[in-house]
Amino acid sequence: MHMKNTSRHFSARTYIANLVAGGRYTFTSGDAQKALGTSSAATKLALHRLAKQMLIASPARGFYVIVPPEYRALGCLPPDQFIPALMEHAKIPYYVGLLSAAEYHGAAHHRPQQFQVMLPVNRRPIACGKVRVAFIARKRLADISVQSFNTPRGTINVSTPEATAVDLVGYPQHAGGLDNVATLLSELVEKIDANRLTAAAAAAPLPWAQRLGYLLEQIGASSAAAPLKFYVGEHARLMVPLSPEKIYPRSNRNDGWKLYINTTVEAET
Repeated sequence: MHMKNTSRHFSARTYIANLVAGGRYTFTSGDAQKALGTSSAATKLALHRLAKQMLIASPARGFYVIVPPEYRALGCLPPDQFIPALMEHAKIPYYVGLLSAAEYHGAAHHRPQQFQVMLPVNRRPIACGKVRVAFIARKRLADISVQSFNTPRGTINVSTPEATAVDLVGYPQHAGGLDNVATLLSELVEKIDANRLTAAAAAAPLPWAQRLGYLLEQIGASSAAAPLKFYVGEHARLMVPLSPEKIYPRSNRNDGWKLYINTTVEAET
């Protein structure tokens, strides 16, 4: 009996070694069971043994990553190396957004503590070794402009600089607050195309465009905000608060962006 377990265990090791030899670092429990020709319980046991040896990790139920020696201390593959495969397995469209997207575009004032991924629906966060992935629901996800970045394991979808700017303003609670959003915008602005920014804003609630335009003017990027100002002037009918979290006096107004200025925003320099 002991010999049988050992050979089965060896088969699992051989299976992951073969995957790596073919350049693959992710697999499902179903893939493994089929390749090993073992029962579900025996496959689970073999994978559990490999996980205990830190050779593999499971960021999601039934989905495994192979952990090469250089990432053993991390206890998982870096998120950009498995998120595309996981989302393909789950059949969920996605893009990397917010602070993580800003980092791809060279705006990483404070390195994000978790990898932020936008989905059309809510999903539980991932904790895999030291890797943390947060999922944030984004309406109209199919309308968001993305671009592809290369990773050591393939490519990953990341929101464009313009779509990232719009999302940062739309989700300040996930982006370190409006001061940090303004700081990131000041770092992103050189990559932002003013006309594409207006197109990106059209895939978001109108108040996001109002707040974004105001913040761009605050950081001295009026030219980037100019087409957006025209768009807001054409479409905005309601005054909204700059910070949706705070109460707002109706006296301090910015009529160009139809905003109640209820907070002071300071970008770090």
